[in-house]
Amino acid sequence: MAKGDRAAFEELYRRTAPWMAVRLSRRCADEQIVAEVMQETYLAVWRAASAFAGSAVGGTAVGWLWTIAARRLVDAFRRRAHHAEPPPAAASQPVAPAAEEEVLAATVGGDVGDALRRLAPELRQVLQAMVLDGLSVRETAVLLGLPEGTVKTRARRARTEMRRALA
Repeated sequence: MAKGDRAAFEELYRRTAPWMAVRLSRRCADEQIVAEVMQETYLAVWRAASAFAGSAVGGTAVGWLWTIAARRLVDAFRRRAHHAEPPPAAASQPVAPAAEEEVLAATVGGDVGDALRRLAPELRQVLQAMVLDGLSVRETAVLLGLPEGTVKTRARRARTEMRRALA
C-alpha cells in the first residue's frame, strides 16, 4: 500500500472496515458522523501509508488505523459542536459490551484483569480512551462528551482503584 498498490488498500479496507464501523459506532450513535470518519480515516491512511513505521516502533497497522480514526472522530465532534449540540453518545444506549472490552477481558487475566473488570464502567471508559486508544485528556473529553476536569478525575480514580486492587 505504501507503494500505491490499490489492491493492498482494498484488502486493508475489506479486512478492517467492518471492525472499524462497529468500534466507531460504540463511541458515536450518529451514523452520518461514523460514515464521515470512516471516509476521512481511510483517505488519510491511503495518503500516509508510506509514513507508517509501526514495525520500527512496535506498533501495528490496525493500531495506527485506530489512532487515526479516533482522532478523526474527535475532530468531527469538535466540528459539530460549533454548529449544534454534540451528538448523543452511543454509551447512553443499552448495548452489548464492545468487542475490544471482551478482547481486553480475555487477554488481560489474573489480578490486572480482575481489577479492570471491577472498575465502574465510566472509569473503564476513560482508561480505555486514554490508555488503550492513546487519546489526550482533551480528546477523551470530546469523545465521551465530558468536561476535561471530569476526565482527569475519573482517570485519577481509575488509577487509584487499580493500584488499591493490585496492592
